[in-house]
Amino acid sequence: MRYSVRHETVYHYGGNVAHSHQLLHLSPRDSANQRCHSRSIILEPQPSSRREDLDAFGNLATRLEYDLPHDRLEVLAEIGVEVSAPPQAPDGATQPWEQVRDALTYSGKPMSAEYLDACRFRMESSYAKLKQVFTDYGADCFAVGAPLLAGAQALMHKLHREFAYAPGSTDIRTSAVEAFAARRGVCQDFAHVMIACLRSRGLAARYVSGYLRTKASPGADAARLGADASHAWVAVFAPPLGWIELDPTNALVIDQEHVALAWGRDFGDVSPLRGVILGGGAHSLEVGVELRPWTP
Repeated sequence: MRYSVRHETVYHYGGNVAHSHQLLHLSPRDSANQRCHSRSIILEPQPSSRREDLDAFGNLATRLEYDLPHDRLEVLAEIGVEVSAPPQAPDGATQPWEQVRDALTYSGKPMSAEYLDACRFRMESSYAKLKQVFTDYGADCFAVGAPLLAGAQALMHKLHREFAYAPGSTDIRTSAVEAFAARRGVCQDFAHVMIACLRSRGLAARYVSGYLRTKASPGADAARLGADASHAWVAVFAPPLGWIELDPTNALVIDQEHVALAWGRDFGDVSPLRGVILGGGAHSLEVGVELRPWTP
């Protein structure tokens, strides 16, 4: 599938911002199943400096600095991207979850580069703390000797059944602990809770930000939850298949209806736009996202 994405963000400030630094994750990364054909980021006003680079996780990042007063910031990202279906991943093709957990645990023995990279996503992070309550919640999903992917999918379906999708009930600062206690939230919260459950069990999971096609494939009778906005889901390290992406908000194994922008430990690593400003006072935010099939 080919998609065009239009992501517009507008900040209205109560007063002039004298100086600011902004970090943007609005450029999709290429992968085995995704290729970016075109991308542009249009800014108003123009920054004093702009730099494109890679962050610590290999994501494309745009760094901006503004040193002239401004009371408004408009960011328009336009993307053309092609997504192909990943190979099917049978549940039983992955190793038992305990085997993977033990291999990710430091023992003094050398680790392969693949496992070393996965270890970065095994530790707790700001939004996803390691807690016994998360281990206990997923206990019935991870039977002794169960294939890791089977357990992760069972956890995804459990979250989808037992948590309410409720826009406005949380905000971008809500942690997995808070969302878990409320049993409600948006895609960011579903992803953080699932990540916390996996990591608390000693497994590696990363947070993926991106977009979701509004309408499912032809013949489907319902729109996806979390569409028409930035979306978030989870990738779990499941040897020997590698990283498998799961969407707990919609109880889906990722196919061709998700466009990945960036991945990290949690939302804090891959926020589409975040910054530090001097001045400005109170501000309001408008965000609009459109993702539609694209014919070049």
